[in-house]
Amino acid sequence: MTAAAIYTTRSTADGFIIVAVLWILAALATLVSIYAIYISDTANAFTLHDDQLKSEALVSAALELTAYQLTATAGPSRPTHGGFNFRLGKANIAVSFQSEAARIDLNTAPKELLAGLFAMLDTADKAANYADEIVRWRTPPAKDQGSSLANQGRNTPDAAAAALFAHVDELSLVPGLPTTVVEQALPFVTVYSGRPQVNIVEAAPTVLAALPGMVKDRLDAVLEQRQVGADGQALLQLLGPARNYATTEASNAARVNVHIAYDNGHRSDSQVIILPFDEGTEPYAVLSSQDALQPATDEPAGIAWR
Repeated sequence: MTAAAIYTTRSTADGFIIVAVLWILAALATLVSIYAIYISDTANAFTLHDDQLKSEALVSAALELTAYQLTATAGPSRPTHGGFNFRLGKANIAVSFQSEAARIDLNTAPKELLAGLFAMLDTADKAANYADEIVRWRTPPAKDQGSSLANQGRNTPDAAAAALFAHVDELSLVPGLPTTVVEQALPFVTVYSGRPQVNIVEAAPTVLAALPGMVKDRLDAVLEQRQVGADGQALLQLLGPARNYATTEASNAARVNVHIAYDNGHRSDSQVIILPFDEGTEPYAVLSSQDALQPATDEPAGIAWR
């Protein structure tokens, strides 16, 4: 074999080796990139998990501080709303709370108030029927009906009125109430107020408009006076016959919103309904909670009076 042929053969072999090495290096680079992404995702997952654990502790601290503010003043003078901010654990926490008396209680509100709410939700023609169904649902069956109703599921029409509402979501189980109507009503109702009246200082305009006997001029006057900081007794004087369905006192339960902003850019929102204790080893009991706040309810620009 000539020298030229030997050189050509070696050059070809060297070329194949170089190509193979380059492919191996490219594969290794791809594996390194994939591993780097895996490490990054794992680190982010641990960071999020760490923030979730921190959020639980920070929400607990916020609830304890809220319970303290609510129980510091007992009786009729208990705050109907409030808010505060604090910093802890590389996070800024904003807390606001409001009495559940700002909403209509499905278990205690009179039929007229329930009908007034549905009338404000563009269902005036069936408002009384919807209110009747709710009252029927929450009213225990008569003794002469036997135990047959009690043995049936609450989600059946024949078993309506088996017990009080345990959660506002049970409103969707009431026979005759369309899903769209239930969704519209949920932002304005509760099962934790325990009062037949609503708090005139805190109630949303739609709830105030639902008060039996309320007329547009009175509603406008109440909303105007609330903006300038009028006290509850002055607001009651403006209600006329609707006064029988209003109060200035807070309920025992309060709805607490906790917004946490971490220094790393993460955010956490929680809404918790608590029952503060004036005495005992625990400062409060949790009645209901959710990790993320639902979209705020947009109040209608104008209320259709019927």
